[in-house]
Amino acid sequence: MSSIPPEYLRDASGFTGFADQLLVPLSEAELISLLRMASEQRTPITTAGAGSGLTGGRVAQGGAVLSLERFRKLELRDGYAHVGSAVSLREIRDTAAKTGQFFAPDPTETTASIGGVIATNASGSRSFRYGSTRRHVRALRVALMDGSVREFVRGDRVDFPIPSVPMPNTRKSTAGYRLEPGMDWIDLFCGSEGTLGVILEAEIALLPAPRELFAGVVFFPTDEQALTAVDAWRAYGELRMLEYADQNSLRLLSRRYPEIPLGASAALLIEAEDVDVETWESRLIAAGALIEASWFAGGTRDLERFRVFRHTLPELVIETVVRRGFLKMGTDYAVPVECNREMLAFYRERLDESLPGRYVIYGHIGEGHVHVNMLPGNPSEAERASSLLEEFARRAVLLGGTISAEHGIGKRKAKLLPLQYTSEQIRAMKDVKSRLDPYWLLGRGTIFA
Repeated sequence: MSSIPPEYLRDASGFTGFADQLLVPLSEAELISLLRMASEQRTPITTAGAGSGLTGGRVAQGGAVLSLERFRKLELRDGYAHVGSAVSLREIRDTAAKTGQFFAPDPTETTASIGGVIATNASGSRSFRYGSTRRHVRALRVALMDGSVREFVRGDRVDFPIPSVPMPNTRKSTAGYRLEPGMDWIDLFCGSEGTLGVILEAEIALLPAPRELFAGVVFFPTDEQALTAVDAWRAYGELRMLEYADQNSLRLLSRRYPEIPLGASAALLIEAEDVDVETWESRLIAAGALIEASWFAGGTRDLERFRVFRHTLPELVIETVVRRGFLKMGTDYAVPVECNREMLAFYRERLDESLPGRYVIYGHIGEGHVHVNMLPGNPSEAERASSLLEEFARRAVLLGGTISAEHGIGKRKAKLLPLQYTSEQIRAMKDVKSRLDPYWLLGRGTIFA
């Protein structure tokens, strides 16, 4: 029986694995020695971040688990920070706030480590304006499987031929490797999910905190009115967040927030920087929002309350499915924004047929990227949910979308990769991996089934 603590062998989705040993190096020199030894002995290495992922990428299926929990450098400067792989988003947020700055990416789980955030090219609620993590990484220090350490700064081009693999017509995608001729090394490692190298340190960009934020949880009497508001508001450049929660989501949240208005069928969560409040009042009236019942931030305390409200929903989803004994069954698919309504209608039609009342839909609707999370109550429903995940993935790709917008492929979704890419395109990705990890020891089973 393994003596490795179980927290190193599972992720937030409930996916579990196994390993022969746990490696927790104290220094970079020790890490290099361990990687060289593993390479010589052909021992697979799975880098385990903080465990907040949902696709099994950090969960080993044999070999050794590598934890960089001792790599905790955190040095702030004006406009950027030097951070070790293990530093959490919460630490970055709180430390940067003291200097009037912030790190733009805002994934749900603030305990996530920056190494994992970069490895999955995570995004979060503010990606509507600021994009994914890749856009905010200025430099990387990476250990390769042969024990060498390389430093890359923004603008350093990959020094071997890279083919072009087309990206989906979506605002964001983290499905497989991003490949294009002349690309940056940084862009290659961001989103590679620990399969090409081990991220030791990063230099990340920090932005000045806005002077004012207009933020609210805006409730609507009908879902149609909320979707119409999304179509209208998407063009407003001051918005940095445009999130959605359907009626089922609001019902689930009402367990902890009984003050959610009974007449609400949907909600939009918004944040806008340095705006004219009167203009937004007019927009809310025109959209038919339940203005008197909606919540608007009156200061820092309200902003934090809204952040907790937004993040409570995925927490409740995970809590529900784990309590019922199942893995988290949620989508991370995105479609072109012009296909958003079509994809939503397809989700609802199939869910109401197969799992009525056993699902919630929420997330980054401003980018055509909502999360469908199914809440099966028995094995039969779990089987139906699993089937729907693949059906939804096929429809997303058919509409020009992606099978992963922000969570990555990991191990749980590796079988979906051929839905989005041809065998030749996947071979091109594998060729890149073989060049940097010739024995395929890093992250074995992640991305490529």
